[in-house]
Amino acid sequence: MVPTGGDRGVPRPASTDVARLAGVSQKTVSRVMRGEPHVRPEVREKVLLAAQQLRYRPNAAARSLTSGRTGRIGVVALDARLYGPSTLLVAAEAAARRLGYATIAAHTGEDDTHALAGPIERLLEQGVDGIILPEDIDEGPIAVTIDVPVLTMGRFHSVSAPRRVEAAERADRSGYVATRHLIDLGHTEVRHLAGPDRWWAARDRADGWRSALTDAGLPVVEPIEGGWTCEGGYEAGLRLAEDTAMTAVFVANDEMAIGLIRALHENGLRVPDDVSVVAMDDIPAARFLNPALTTIVHDLDAMAAEGVALLVEEIAAPTATGRRMHLGEPVLAVRESTAPPRRAATTHSQESS
Repeated sequence: MVPTGGDRGVPRPASTDVARLAGVSQKTVSRVMRGEPHVRPEVREKVLLAAQQLRYRPNAAARSLTSGRTGRIGVVALDARLYGPSTLLVAAEAAARRLGYATIAAHTGEDDTHALAGPIERLLEQGVDGIILPEDIDEGPIAVTIDVPVLTMGRFHSVSAPRRVEAAERADRSGYVATRHLIDLGHTEVRHLAGPDRWWAARDRADGWRSALTDAGLPVVEPIEGGWTCEGGYEAGLRLAEDTAMTAVFVANDEMAIGLIRALHENGLRVPDDVSVVAMDDIPAARFLNPALTTIVHDLDAMAAEGVALLVEEIAAPTATGRRMHLGEPVLAVRESTAPPRRAATTHSQESS
């Protein structure tokens, strides 16, 4: 009988039981549970699967005494009501669990005076082995000494951490790729519906939009801020509907795009016949909208899995140079909300005839 530890009188499964089921040594099981690097992926997967089947849980107190680590990773959840931060939080928790780590979330709101410093301090007080910062807002330099490895998903100018895992690619590429799609369709008057300027992610996306227009020699009109929400997108859309020169909009996230399209429709502007719309995030509803939304796809599960794996490696074996995630070129899902501008399409039709 395989011990499960779930019934009274049945002994709690030990690492030797996991080793026997996985066909590896007990030392290998210990290395996997400690999150040590240089374990072959297929071996790690066998051990974690065996541990899951046996419902094996390492003794956290014993592991802390022998390794000096707690087996816990802290996650700062900045406004987890939003799709991106909340999805990254869930993905990071799942990725950490697969590697034998528990997660502790410190929630905060965007409007908090010290939105990042407070949660980071609380996590450090609880003795975490590492910290994940999915998003960053500009609140000036954070006066917190972070002496554990940190995984950052964005630029995080305000955070100073000597042991850091971060993305290798330029953060403005998504905005550039989305805007370039509109330019390639023939749009020359492309506006931007931006996220809150306090968020570095919003600034990065605006920078990408601006760079694409500048490279193409096209006019750059000051962005309108929408606040990440459908309501903010709707209110901004009422203003954009008055812009008679505009033929396309790059929106900093899908939720704002939903509100924008509603506002345009109420003002007699059809998408994409009159205005093309491209956004970011690829939320589950994006492909079911009418029209289906063209958007940048963020594979947040893959991003979290790679980042957390590198963070665990840094916890187990510190490096002097830090570690870098390679996320690759942004992927654009082209759907029904973008098309050539109607004036260009009419001209092309006349030339063809």
